[in-house]
Amino acid sequence: MRVGGRAEWLLEPATPDEFVLAVNAARERGCEPRILGGGANLIVDDGLLPGVVIATDRIKRVFRPSGPQAAVEFEPAHDQANIAPADPAADPRLIAWCGASMPGLMQTATALGLTGLECLAGVPGHLGGGVVMNAGGRYGELWDVIELVRVLERDGTLRDIARSEHQPRYRNGGLGERIVLGAVLRLKHEGTAAVRERAKEYLLEKRRVQPVTEWSAGCVFKNPDKERAAGASAGMLIDRLGLKGRTRGDAIVSTLHGNFIVNRGKATAADVLGLMEELRSEVAERSGIVLESEWRIWRAGDVRSA
Repeated sequence: MRVGGRAEWLLEPATPDEFVLAVNAARERGCEPRILGGGANLIVDDGLLPGVVIATDRIKRVFRPSGPQAAVEFEPAHDQANIAPADPAADPRLIAWCGASMPGLMQTATALGLTGLECLAGVPGHLGGGVVMNAGGRYGELWDVIELVRVLERDGTLRDIARSEHQPRYRNGGLGERIVLGAVLRLKHEGTAAVRERAKEYLLEKRRVQPVTEWSAGCVFKNPDKERAAGASAGMLIDRLGLKGRTRGDAIVSTLHGNFIVNRGKATAADVLGLMEELRSEVAERSGIVLESEWRIWRAGDVRSA
């Protein structure tokens, strides 16, 4: 969205081990850190954000298991290439650290002819945030292809959570306060041409109905219960009430899709959050449906203690 103030402290670890050290260091000093991935579904308040922010930008390695059906190692050997040259059909898995970008993951899978991540076409952000919120769309969700997630528990211990023992939900990975360090993705081998064509089709469709090239933070609201909303999505409710194109400062409700707010260039976080509340209030008043935010919002006055 390109709004918001500045962090009081910003830490940039480069490996999962450094990430754990950074989290523990912040907590030992009485501060619960905020974890910043790609910021795709995040609004940061104007002004100074107190405390520690840990960015995952540098924790972005993507690699494959060292051999067919090999045990998972989240720290590859130093001489191992990012993508091992073995036949991807023999073991169609990818291991990715939390800072790997979802567009980059999709491109890597496509180059290897591995299908399963095309549902992320046009979805920004990092793997860690995608796991936490179960990113995806009409063609599938990230947890559909997760085999295992490595997390940092609240007590500082590491844990591997298998998909078979976990039940993610719509736009909620169900991880609570756990911090994602990386994941194993189990895909299927299909061939590069077929995977590329499908990803292209999904991306073109998304560009047709969503402002994916403009400054936004993704969908503003989660879709409401289908029965209560008579099958209408959040965007449809906003559209039916004639709220597309409404502005506040330099923030505007997208004229392409009612569930997006776009920064036209000089919007502040106050503009964006104020416009969001206007939408929520009008939808509630005129339809009786209270929309739930899909965004994460970091408030400047929110001091987080460990």
